[in-house]
Amino acid sequence: MPEAGATPPDQISTPGPSTPVRRAGEIPGARTSLMVTFLLGALSALPALSMDMYLPALPQVSEELRSPAVTVQLTLTACLAGLALGQLVVGPMSDRWGRRRPLLAGMVLYVLATAVCALASTTGLLIGFRLLQGLSGAAGIVIARAIVRDLYDGVAMARFFSTLMLISGVAPIVAPLIGGQVLRLTDWHGVFVVLTAVGVLLTLVVWRCLPETLSPGDRHGGGLGETLGAMRGLLADRAFTGYMLTGGFTFAALFAYVSASSFVVQEIYGASPQTYSLLFGLNSVGLVVLGQVNGKILVGRVSMDKVTGVGLAVITAAAAVLLALTSGWFGPVGLLPVAAGLFVLMAAMSLVLPNTNALALMRTRHAAGSASALLGTTSFLVGAVASPLVGIAGEHTAVPMAVVQLGSALAAVVCFAGLCRPRRRTVDAR
Repeated sequence: MPEAGATPPDQISTPGPSTPVRRAGEIPGARTSLMVTFLLGALSALPALSMDMYLPALPQVSEELRSPAVTVQLTLTACLAGLALGQLVVGPMSDRWGRRRPLLAGMVLYVLATAVCALASTTGLLIGFRLLQGLSGAAGIVIARAIVRDLYDGVAMARFFSTLMLISGVAPIVAPLIGGQVLRLTDWHGVFVVLTAVGVLLTLVVWRCLPETLSPGDRHGGGLGETLGAMRGLLADRAFTGYMLTGGFTFAALFAYVSASSFVVQEIYGASPQTYSLLFGLNSVGLVVLGQVNGKILVGRVSMDKVTGVGLAVITAAAAVLLALTSGWFGPVGLLPVAAGLFVLMAAMSLVLPNTNALALMRTRHAAGSASALLGTTSFLVGAVASPLVGIAGEHTAVPMAVVQLGSALAAVVCFAGLCRPRRRTVDAR
């Protein structure tokens, strides 16, 4: 017997441009299901590749285009802003026209924008097309999440999100390494050439292997008014908004780590770039491994609300310890205790992010694209606000990073306890 809420393998149809996955029943779909799983993971990982592969090239871009570092940093900000705002556009489109067409259109536009980035000769042109790259690349994130909602429910959906973390979690580990190797063979233009090739490959696989998962009867035929109405209805759902904000503030703590960790580990604690890369990789491994513990062991046996609560408690405790360490409450400390605190904080993210996504999406089936857009946009926007705060006190202290992480964790706890109210709900979230 398949899990409750999951689409049985023998009900997944042969991939086709208009064949609904959930309602057909022609062939055993084990291979198709595996392909779709890896494809959704790759689409979810594409933004991390787009951001992190480019990081080692920033000094080279600044030198070649004769722009100050602060201006070149806007190429990252533009991509991040595009990823946040693009989800608000693509998510509702996928509720109206199905998942395949908006995804294919987004991927084609991503390929074109990335190719222009590879040819850019001015910082302004690069910033503009990085924004377009982010806007179009957002299609992969938001539609991948909506497709999961089309195919799964409840426990099965939470488990599938944990599986996606296993695939997409590899991207932050390998992306900077790939970018560094590309720069050994060519210049920064080559990074965008590689990303263009990745985009072309994913577009072809989407066209060939990804079936439509939203049947015509489940689509919305309305325009902007209906879309805004659907979003207002989602935001009026206190629990949905609670899970959305809980995940968003948790993501802000993650963004604070990504933004500050290189500076903290290398500049403050004097580690080499190789040591930093090793620690970054270990933290990513911890995130992936605990994600599998969540998906394979905890979900289905323990209420997702309880697992989320434990994850938030661990994140808050780790952030408090980091603040104590970096503030000198225990005297001078070396890199090892701080690295251990960051590892615990990062790993515990896997007990919160997949479950808040699943618990929020469980509350909507007929507007999964809009719901996915709100979840993704909130996370990126809150993260974008948190990121600059980590350097607010200058280059000689890690206290702002810990303060932002602790503040974000506490805000997540307040939203979870005050809006989701897990103890008051009579229906078990499992």
